[in-house]
Amino acid sequence: MDNINELRNGKINNLLWKFSWPAVIAMLINSLYNIIDRIFVGRGVGSIAIAATTVAFPIMLILMAVSVLIGVGATSLISIRLGEKKPEEAEKIMGNAIFLLILLPLCISIIYFLFSNSILTFFGASAEVLPYAKEFTHIIMLASWVGSLSMGMVNFIRAEGNPRMSMYTQVIGTAINIVLNYIFVMRLGIGIKGSALATVCGQTFSAIWVLSYFQSKASFLKIRIKNLKLQKNLVISIMCIGFAPFSMQLANSLQNVILNKSLMTYGGDIALSAMGIVGSIATLMFMPILGVSQGAQPIIGFNYGAQQFDRVKETLKKAIIVGIVIATFSTAVVHLWPTQIAGMFSNNNVKLNKLTAHAMSMFFLMFPVAGFQIVASQYFQAVGKPIQSTILGLSRQLLVLIPLLLVLPRFWGTEGVWMTPPIADILSALITGIFIFLEMKHINENCMPQDTDFKKANS
Repeated sequence: MDNINELRNGKINNLLWKFSWPAVIAMLINSLYNIIDRIFVGRGVGSIAIAATTVAFPIMLILMAVSVLIGVGATSLISIRLGEKKPEEAEKIMGNAIFLLILLPLCISIIYFLFSNSILTFFGASAEVLPYAKEFTHIIMLASWVGSLSMGMVNFIRAEGNPRMSMYTQVIGTAINIVLNYIFVMRLGIGIKGSALATVCGQTFSAIWVLSYFQSKASFLKIRIKNLKLQKNLVISIMCIGFAPFSMQLANSLQNVILNKSLMTYGGDIALSAMGIVGSIATLMFMPILGVSQGAQPIIGFNYGAQQFDRVKETLKKAIIVGIVIATFSTAVVHLWPTQIAGMFSNNNVKLNKLTAHAMSMFFLMFPVAGFQIVASQYFQAVGKPIQSTILGLSRQLLVLIPLLLVLPRFWGTEGVWMTPPIADILSALITGIFIFLEMKHINENCMPQDTDFKKANS
């Protein structure tokens, strides 16, 4: 109950710090799953294994999209219901979300195993890369529901005002992944299979940890068997609110498929390996900003539900400033030490390191504006406005980046691939700025924004 009172009355600076730093660390640690896999397989197996994990990445993004669809969608509703002093409804939302986090990944896994060769080839696997990609992805897909459960449910811990416990959940899982990757890949020589097994083991422990938390005295919300029965209205509400980040992840997966195909066409396996490294660094750079936006989400959602709109505006403003600072700092690091960063993923492969360093210098040229775009676009998600959130979530990938990827490489080859992200960053930030300006103007003029109900919010 103390956490709930703090969300209502606590100082925004203190709340944003309390919720954001654990979320930032948790998101950084979560991003390490993919980075660790690529570092260990790159050093323990070779650049061909990095290419294999790059091919598998769009599939992992689809699984992550499901976790986001349910986890983030339910979290927004839970925060709003807690702000409205309706904990029983919050528990019903959580119960339905847990069931969906298990069911949907199982359905995706069945489809994958029926058409695995075709799917991996479509995602960019050459004849040489395909066997490695299958070894890695098969193991991940066998435990897809475990990963989805662990990634989705950490959001619920944050929603009830306990971000530090959410961070611990992900720290423990990642630590297990690091240790087991070293043992399986570097010591036992299991290769790319060992990396996948290490990932699954880390996710399994995280899932057990988070399930145990919601059965303990530490949690305000509880998992109740009666709430696991799906209710149509709750499922629709969860998916409507979560659709924006879900569609963004799906667009990200599609973007990665197009990237892989373009790079295979114009640069071959080594360009695909370079993209795997760049993608890992991109994830590491995006995650802290997402952590800030996730840290702000329960504060914004709770106070929106409690109709304390000055606190909503203050939280958004300060979160945007922090996001821009983080993005600027990470951009500076990448441009100062590109060769050293690339060298972490390979054993003295000079050609790969040189190509990767060049790709990073182009890829992240305008990344600082992403600090604004990511945080601002997720405001609409936090207050339960799915249409606005979906448009902004898709603006970068689907509306700008993917069309550019289909055009620019035809004229400039791999250089055209590296040129697309900075252009997309600028254009999507402009679109987001217009939406936020109109929303803040509406709040200032009317004192009360649109209704929190997702239907009224988009009527």
